[in-house]
Amino acid sequence: MNKITFALLFVSLFVNAQQKLPDLTLKTTESSEFNLTKDFSEKDKFYILSFWATWCAPCINELDAISEIQDDYKSDLNFEVVAVSTDDSRTVKRVKPLVQGKGWNYRVLLDTNQDLKRNLTIVNIPYTVVVKNNQIVHIQNGYVPGSESELFEKLKTL
Repeated sequence: MNKITFALLFVSLFVNAQQKLPDLTLKTTESSEFNLTKDFSEKDKFYILSFWATWCAPCINELDAISEIQDDYKSDLNFEVVAVSTDDSRTVKRVKPLVQGKGWNYRVLLDTNQDLKRNLTIVNIPYTVVVKNNQIVHIQNGYVPGSESELFEKLKTL
């Protein structure tokens, strides 16, 4: 096998591996188990996974901004926002009080071992992954004010 064929095969495997949501189970803030592929199963529904941590100010700003405008898009889009906390065992105890204090109406998953973050090769947060029919259809890295509106407008085209 020549180098070009090997490189194309490697890229093809990498791209295909990244398009499907991994079959992982995470805990919720209420300590129940949540299986990604089984519980994100509603056909044609967008699941917006926002990776964040209690110590990440841009992450919190993004989730605040999404919280403020999500109702404006509910009539046009079938979606659910899921806040995936990447806090480790030292800081995870801050997640539930922060979510309650902010009044976020999100499902919150705990990725304390960062299994999902690693599986999706996420390096920095905030990081947003949009899933539809168990396939990753959009990725947004970082946050600047206004990108939450751009995200919802992008979803209208998918």
